[in-house]
Amino acid sequence: MRPVTFRMICRLLIASVMVLSVQTARAGMIGADQVTSAAPAQSERNTVLNALSRSAVTSELQALGVDPKAVRDRVAAMSDEELRSLAGKVNSLPVGGEGLVIVVLLVLLVLVILFD
Repeated sequence: MRPVTFRMICRLLIASVMVLSVQTARAGMIGADQVTSAAPAQSERNTVLNALSRSAVTSELQALGVDPKAVRDRVAAMSDEELRSLAGKVNSLPVGGEGLVIVVLLVLLVLVILFD
C-alpha cells in the first residue's frame, strides 16, 4: 500500500472513532427510600400471586371463564396502589379461608381485570 493511501485510511479511522464514540455512561447513587419502596411492592405482588396459585382460586377463575395466566399477567401490570389494596384484602382473609370470601375476592379481581 502506498504511504499516502495508508495515512488517509488511518486519518479516516481516527476521525470515525472520535465521532462515533461520543456516548457516555452515567451512573448515580440511589437513595435508601427508593430501595425500600420497591421491596414492599414486590412482597405485595408475591402475596397476590401466591393467593392466585391456590387450586381453589384457579378452578374458580376457570369456572368464571378467566384464564389464570391472563390474571397473573394483569397482576404483574398492576400499580403499587392496586397491589397494596388487593394484598390487604388477601391478608385480611381468615386463615382457614371461607369459600365465600375467596369468591368475593375473585369477583373483585375479575372486575378489576375487565374494567381496567
